[in-house]
Amino acid sequence: MSTEIDRLVALSRLLGDPARGLAILGEGNTSIRLANGRMVVKASGASLGAATADDFVELEPSALLALLDDPDADDETVAREFAAVESRTGRRPSVEAMLHAVCLELGGAAAVGHTHPVPVLAILCSPHAEALATEMLFPDQVVVLGRSPLYVPYVDPGLVLARRVRDELSAHAEPPNAIYLGNHGLFALGRTPEEVVQITEMAVKAALVLAGALAAGGVRALSPAAADRIHGRPDEHYRRAALGSA
Repeated sequence: MSTEIDRLVALSRLLGDPARGLAILGEGNTSIRLANGRMVVKASGASLGAATADDFVELEPSALLALLDDPDADDETVAREFAAVESRTGRRPSVEAMLHAVCLELGGAAAVGHTHPVPVLAILCSPHAEALATEMLFPDQVVVLGRSPLYVPYVDPGLVLARRVRDELSAHAEPPNAIYLGNHGLFALGRTPEEVVQITEMAVKAALVLAGALAAGGVRALSPAAADRIHGRPDEHYRRAALGSA
């Protein structure tokens, strides 16, 4: 497990590097799936940029998903459950731990990074927020972010948001690499921590390109047929696999 934790710490510090503008102070959180099926997620209040192995909590994903299925569960229920975890481990899980469980268990990810990149958040706080998920602007955006990122309008973080994303994933055509949360931030779902970084960086680039296109007079996106072709090309499948293991 130490190797997995080391990789999670490295991912967290990279995403939390202030020079990258992805997360500051206590913003953002990360998680990884362990070989035993459990998960590790950042503790509440810990800084990504200064993360150490002590800033993470090991949890059972099925217990978190059970909270989502419990119609009587509310924010107070979650607070009690997380306080119990804190009493056992000394750290309280991030409020987004349930959403990380959704991404790891239902979204097909092995590692997850949640950040608030400035260019992405700028678009997510605009009338063009949904375009980040629906407008494919250039080939590498399709290769790295996939054909159909998921956009979810603003929902209160925590239990309600985790339930909403769970329901959206069940109706989505295929597991997305990127989940855009309106007025909130980005969830990058990767097969590896390295892929989480690539997805995050490409989402930032896509947001910058979208903002530039809007400033230049309007968006001229790839046609759906062109985006489908890029997504299905054998050479792009090979490149996507190579990038994911880089």
